[in-house]
Amino acid sequence: MTLEKQSKKNIRLPELLAPAGNFEKLVTAIHYGADAVYLGGRNYSLRARAGNFDDQGMRQATAYAHEHGVRVYVTVNIFAHNRDFAGLAEYLRFLADIGVDGLIIADPGILLTARETVPEMVLHLSTQANVTNAASARFWAMQGVRRLNLARELGIGEIRQIRDATDVELEIFVHGALCISYSGRCMLSNYFTGRDANQGDCAHPCRYSYHLVEEKRPGQYFPVEEDERGTYIFNSQDLCLLPRLPELVEAGVDSIKIEGRMKSMGYVGSVVRVYRAALDWIGSRLQAGEDPRKIILPHNFSEEIEKTGTRGQTQNFFDGRPSADAMLYDTMRTAQGFAPVGIVRGIRPLEIETRNVLKTGDRVEYLGRGLETVSCIVTGMISARGEELDRANPGNRVILRTEPELNQAEVHGILRKNMNR
Repeated sequence: MTLEKQSKKNIRLPELLAPAGNFEKLVTAIHYGADAVYLGGRNYSLRARAGNFDDQGMRQATAYAHEHGVRVYVTVNIFAHNRDFAGLAEYLRFLADIGVDGLIIADPGILLTARETVPEMVLHLSTQANVTNAASARFWAMQGVRRLNLARELGIGEIRQIRDATDVELEIFVHGALCISYSGRCMLSNYFTGRDANQGDCAHPCRYSYHLVEEKRPGQYFPVEEDERGTYIFNSQDLCLLPRLPELVEAGVDSIKIEGRMKSMGYVGSVVRVYRAALDWIGSRLQAGEDPRKIILPHNFSEEIEKTGTRGQTQNFFDGRPSADAMLYDTMRTAQGFAPVGIVRGIRPLEIETRNVLKTGDRVEYLGRGLETVSCIVTGMISARGEELDRANPGNRVILRTEPELNQAEVHGILRKNMNR
């Protein structure tokens, strides 16, 4: 679709698709405005070490999401060996029976099995399938795929070209960790640890610290390190396309996806919150008649996303090939200034479950729905036994007193604090 045609049509905001590594993260993502969530079962998923869902948990998650008007997509995206097909058809029928809204698939054999077993099911193609061109997009559409999660190695120009060439839905990763290997097809974990990334069991060796050793000089570590801890030669910064959302909206992308089934509840909620607020802000500009090609997000959106960590930010291939500046060579992750300190479990009185150490006198921020935060001082805490506390440790449930009072607080809302204070 040309820019001229695009400008004449009614531009829609894309779906906001959030990770749900377990039920708590699913609830948090929905609370902060996700339109859809993606999650995995105990088998067939490329995040085998996420919390994931057994059959009953999958049923509960799907029901909860649907009660809140949120769609559920299930990852069945391993690269399958013959042994993996035992039980696959039964699992796919189970997913269809509980009403999941789509399957995310990479392997053509699993795709064929899904078409034969649950022909009514909506099929999405995983980024693992490496769709990088319009011909591939048309091919997969011919195989019955409704949506393509395009490879992360594409720029905005290539995304537009694929949009022009096909009516299939397009999904783009906009935030989160990047694999050093092409679209995540990596064998490092297999070689180093015996854990197969393409079967969902990645050990993340791209985040390890490395030294150079010459084979005839064992024990002699050559100085390739950036600092005293070593060098992280495969360690990419995290993807962040937040400032480029107006261009993706204008390009006709159907869904923007946040990576992070292995990330914390606080991370998922904080990131979803900012992208929800950004999409809503863009929507208000579109309703006011603004040209999407001229919309620029205010800087406070970027300031807020920077408080979520974890490895710095890169726009990857969006404008062209990334340079060495897109890597984080000197450390596994950047220093975290802010961290979630609690999640609201009850109101009137305000009860939280702590996630980091919290003390009386700490200044905390409540993350409401939307971009604004409410800052307050912790003036008192009461334990489940009714005891006054000066300190709460991770996992404690406490009644919280603050100044000013957090009358805006909602169940599932997140409290954070600046860990450097």
